[in-house]
Amino acid sequence: MKNRTFDVVIVGGGISGSALTFLLSKYTDVGSIAMLEKYGSLAPLNSHARSNSQTLHCGDIETNYSLEKAKLVKQQANMLVHYAASLENNDFLFKFPKMILAVGEDECARLEKRHEEFAEAFPYMELWDAERIAEVEPAVALIDGKPRPEKIIASGCTDEYSAVNYGNLAKSFINSARNATNKEIHISLSCEVERIQKFDDHYELSTPQGTFIAKFVVVSAGAHSLLLANQLGHGMDMSILPMAGSFYYIPKMLNGKVYTMQNDKLPFAALHGDPDLIEMSKTRLGPTALVLPKLERYTGGTYWDFWRSLKLDFKVLKVFWDLMKDSTIRNYIFRNFAFEIPKLRQKLFAKDVQKIIPSVKPEDLEYAAGIGGLRPQVIDKTSMQLKLGEASIVPENESLIFNMTPSPGATTCLGNAYRDAQIIADRLGINLNRQAVIDELLGGNDIPK
Repeated sequence: MKNRTFDVVIVGGGISGSALTFLLSKYTDVGSIAMLEKYGSLAPLNSHARSNSQTLHCGDIETNYSLEKAKLVKQQANMLVHYAASLENNDFLFKFPKMILAVGEDECARLEKRHEEFAEAFPYMELWDAERIAEVEPAVALIDGKPRPEKIIASGCTDEYSAVNYGNLAKSFINSARNATNKEIHISLSCEVERIQKFDDHYELSTPQGTFIAKFVVVSAGAHSLLLANQLGHGMDMSILPMAGSFYYIPKMLNGKVYTMQNDKLPFAALHGDPDLIEMSKTRLGPTALVLPKLERYTGGTYWDFWRSLKLDFKVLKVFWDLMKDSTIRNYIFRNFAFEIPKLRQKLFAKDVQKIIPSVKPEDLEYAAGIGGLRPQVIDKTSMQLKLGEASIVPENESLIFNMTPSPGATTCLGNAYRDAQIIADRLGINLNRQAVIDELLGGNDIPK
């Protein structure tokens, strides 16, 4: 391929890159967009249905969200609902019952308080007693047809969108981008970006398919975003801690999504049970949380990339030391290592699963081989803290954005794309039809700044 010039080049063909391609194509007057994906298909890694919990995170069942964050995530999650409604049909958005389950007196008191605080923002959520839980999810509330002994309540609903196949959604975004505009939309698969170079008025991206020239570059390549940023001298105060999540299968015992109360001392996701959109005869349970010395879960290699992105020094070691000093976090980490040991893992994990489904036995559990992704958690070496959630690098006075988007980055992909599109429009001096975004995707209300 000869050198080709584009207004915007997006690196990464997952849900984030695809969402931005769609939003730029429909709502800006950008002339040409190229998306470069290093593998042979769209959404091959963390956006694929096998690599995430397939949840539309709305803030209603995620007890680690503050009310402020929950409201913002809900607004951005609804952008996907509005997008789906604009299509004649979709194969990515689904309704299942969903709930937060509280077990025991302490958790029940905490959930009652939370439900009251969140009621105005989430009016469709109902407070369920054990009898109502048994109607929606019998396996949660009953053991051999009799009520389980612990006190349980739930905050739940039965008629809201709750599950997303993000891989299919990414493909839908690209189809919509191509159908909605006469702009040049170029998709290159099996096209790994090896190097990005800055010139006076453009950037050059070297790939096996030739050099791509861009006025603006957005890198949404998960953990590899930081390595590409480092090539240009950005993000040198950041390190990557890759957290891998594994899952287990049981025969279908849940009708919908059952989340558990977050332990406030743990910075990692609480256990939940879900229908699996690609294995509908099974219930998927997890995730576990395990640090792996690689940047991609099931592709082989990327070990050296991990060490380059970790940038191990005293500051990183200080973060590790502070985490391990806390006995709750330390025990959690060691327990999750044990979850990876064959034979032992089913026995240990069954004890955790019994909080959701008390009748589950170790022999019911099947380790979900090849299921689960890897999320790049960022270590801020300046503050020497582990920064959970989404992270971006937006250098001042440059036409560059680097995104690293762990949960809920997939849910908020259109919100993040809207944010990035505003930066791109401003720095390239092009028009962004914000009112159309507000009317068509945001239900008439802009995202607060």
